[in-house]
Amino acid sequence: MKIAVLGGGNGSLAAAVDMVEQQHDVRLWRRNPDDVQTMRATDNEITLKDFQGERVVRLHRIEHDIAIAIEGAELIVCPAPANAQADIAAQLAPHLSDGQVVFLPPGTLGSYLMAKIVNDSGNKAKVTFAEAGTLPYLTRKHGEQAIAITTRATRLPTGVFPQSRKSQALDTIRKAFPSVEDAGNGLSGALMNAGPIIHPPLILMNAGAIQHFAEDGRHWDIHNEGTQPAIRCVTDQLDAERVAVREALGYSGPHFPLADHYDPQREEWMYGNLAHEKLVDSGDWREPLVLTEHRYMREDVELGLALLVSIAEWSGVATPVATALLSLGSAICEIDFRQQGRTMESLGLADLSQEQLAHLLETGF
Repeated sequence: MKIAVLGGGNGSLAAAVDMVEQQHDVRLWRRNPDDVQTMRATDNEITLKDFQGERVVRLHRIEHDIAIAIEGAELIVCPAPANAQADIAAQLAPHLSDGQVVFLPPGTLGSYLMAKIVNDSGNKAKVTFAEAGTLPYLTRKHGEQAIAITTRATRLPTGVFPQSRKSQALDTIRKAFPSVEDAGNGLSGALMNAGPIIHPPLILMNAGAIQHFAEDGRHWDIHNEGTQPAIRCVTDQLDAERVAVREALGYSGPHFPLADHYDPQREEWMYGNLAHEKLVDSGDWREPLVLTEHRYMREDVELGLALLVSIAEWSGVATPVATALLSLGSAICEIDFRQQGRTMESLGLADLSQEQLAHLLETGF
C-alpha cells in the first residue's frame, strides 16, 4: 500500500520506519527543506532500535513538497502534535483526492478540524479522517538518525469522520495498523485520547520538581519517580470524568480506562500489558522538559484538556478535576486555556444540539 507519513517527530519517524519494514511504499514529508536535505545526505537511512535489536532501515522517499508526498497515497498518517493540525490541513487541502484516508494518532478532534479546513477550502473530495486513542508506538528519537520503539500498540481504538465512511477507512488503516479497533465517530475517538488524561497530572503535579532539576541539568522522569500514589489517584478521577462524558454522549464501552495501563492484572490496555514498566525501564522518557513549552502542556493541557472540559460543560457533566487541572495549567503558562485552547466554541460546535452534532459526525459536510 502507498502510505504518506507527515512530520519528523517521534511518532512520524517511528511510523515511517515501521511501515517500510512492513513492505509498504512509504513517503515521508518533512516541513523543513533543510531536514529533507540532511536525511537525503545519509541516503535516507535510519537506525531502528526495538525488541529485535538494532538495524538500519532505508526510507523510500523523503519530500518537502506535500503534494508529491501524498500523491496516490491510500493512507496518510499524521502523528504531528494537535497544534500543527490546522496548518497541515491547509497545506493538504488543495491536493487531497477521493478515497484517501488521513489517520491522526491521536487527534484531539483533529479529524473534524482538518476535515472542516479542507471542506472550507473548496475541496469536496471524499476524504475520510480518523483519530486513535494514542500513538501506535511508545517511541523516542535518539538524535535525527535513530528511533527507538519501546513497544507497539496492541489495541488502537479509532473514531472516524464522517462515520458513514467508517468501513472503508478502518479497512485501509488496518492494512498498516492491524490493532485498530472501531470506536465509532470522530468525537468518540477524541474521547479515547489518553494524552489529556495521563499527562496533565504528571506535568502539573510534578511542576516544582521538573523546574528544580532542569536548573541543575538533571531530568525528572514523570513516568518513574513522578508517578506516585497521590498522582495516580488524581489520574483515576480525571479518567472517570472522561468516561462520564463518553457515557453522557451515549458512547458504550470499552472505554479503555487508564488504570488498565498501570495494572497488568486488569484488561489489556492500548499498549498491552507491562507497557508502563517497559517505558520506565527504557530510560528514554528521562528527558529535558521545559514546563511551559512541552507538548504535554501545550497539546495535552492547552488543547486536549480544554476540549474535554468544554465538551463536559456542553453535555452537562461535572468535571471538577479536569477543570482544576486546566486552571493550574493556565496559571503556570499565564494563558486562559479555556478561552484560548481547542474547545467546542473554537471548533464552532457549541451551538449544536447533541442530535445535530451526531448527524454532522455521521454524514460530514
